[in-house]
Amino acid sequence: MLLRSASQSLSDQLATRFATHIRDHLLAAGTRLPSVRNCAEQHDVSPSTVVAAYDQLLAQGLVEARRNRGFFVRDRSQRPHPAPASPVAGGLSNSKTLPPNTARPYGATISATTLMRGMFSYQDDKPQPGVGMLPPSWIATDPLVTSLRKVSSSAALREASVRYGDPMGDAGLRRVLAARLGDLGISAGADQIITTVGATNALDIISRTLLKPGDSVMVEEPGWPVEFTRLAALGARLLPVPRRADGPDLEVMARYCQAHAGTPAAPRLFISVSVLHNPTGYSITPANAHQLLQMAEQYDFHIAEDDCYGHLAPAHATRLTQLDGLRRTLYVGGFAKILAPNWRIGFLAAPPALLEPLLDTKLLATLTTPSLLERALAHCIEQGLLRRHAQLIRTRLDAARSRGVKLALAHGCTLAAEPAGMFGWVDTGVDTDQLAMRMLNDGYLLAPGAVFYAERRPSTLMRINFATTQDAEFWGKFAKVRDAMRG
Repeated sequence: MLLRSASQSLSDQLATRFATHIRDHLLAAGTRLPSVRNCAEQHDVSPSTVVAAYDQLLAQGLVEARRNRGFFVRDRSQRPHPAPASPVAGGLSNSKTLPPNTARPYGATISATTLMRGMFSYQDDKPQPGVGMLPPSWIATDPLVTSLRKVSSSAALREASVRYGDPMGDAGLRRVLAARLGDLGISAGADQIITTVGATNALDIISRTLLKPGDSVMVEEPGWPVEFTRLAALGARLLPVPRRADGPDLEVMARYCQAHAGTPAAPRLFISVSVLHNPTGYSITPANAHQLLQMAEQYDFHIAEDDCYGHLAPAHATRLTQLDGLRRTLYVGGFAKILAPNWRIGFLAAPPALLEPLLDTKLLATLTTPSLLERALAHCIEQGLLRRHAQLIRTRLDAARSRGVKLALAHGCTLAAEPAGMFGWVDTGVDTDQLAMRMLNDGYLLAPGAVFYAERRPSTLMRINFATTQDAEFWGKFAKVRDAMRG
């Protein structure tokens, strides 16, 4: 909301707001700004105030005016945007993203990197429904401080400062992680584990090792947009697989495999968040998992199982790696969702035959990982500090999920998936791309459904974070903007 008592004029405040959104890539190149009249109505100012603000943006080179069409964000990078391509199989549509200079309706701009930037730049005084992490106040710090002090003797600090760590990762942490995987029913020795700079880095190492440009990779849809963008940048061909309540759509996967069996276009990899899937919250069933593993064996592809939400999952949750025993599967884990996101500690567990090439890829990317922080994490796990903290988070999240569902339903949303884990997949009844941009004007970052599809298309769905969707003020603003869109 613009402040009439602020030291800045209303036009200066409005120009600053748009400029910040553009520089933070919250408004992408080619995005059309709202018309002068619409912008004036949205911000309760005069049209002349909007004209003055847009003039400032023109002077700063952030927007351009197109005759009889309006104001558009300028493309300042001039870099090509990688567009994932998906071969057609059994009538499935190609997977492509919008080119950067497409003249979009106001609002069709929230992207994977927008959501990532939102983790760092959102307003501290407002809970953000679209972010993918827990509030900082939920993240325990005492166990980390205690553990770091415990392992930070003068000798340890000196050694960590003058030597690279073990390329595989700290041996003590890998032993602890092997024991944790054993508790999940996953048999993996410490020598089958490589630590990484977070779970995202682990997935990148796997992709760079197993794929070359032009290779086909199956991805869940809806799914995490960072994966779509990252794989497209590697030159992979994306094959979207609908994610259902019991797991991936096996019929679609079979069509992909059958259509390209024995050819270079055959799928090489499937990436799955099998437990507490993002954004739906679904978890794979044993029956679906068994059939999927049989398909991987038959058609000779690997499965990267991203278990980044595993700390929030029930103990009995089915995991592909548990059933497969690290033959066709690679397991990815991390701690950023509930503990020390800035430490960036993740790991992967892999079949023995893949360990050397995976380690080579890690060496080329990061050399090693910070051994002192890895030792502190190992201490935190061994002493039971992580286990107790995870239990507290699950209890707190259960309560937040219950409240979040009630608020969503009370404000006219419906649930597109049974609520579970951190995220809710809800139907708003309006185009959430446009809704997201209108809400951004009031300082709220949403996660519109369109970004969770490899082939971006209008959607009435959005993902909400139950932990950051407890604010009645947000829901009141949401309902007001949604109703205004409906007319």
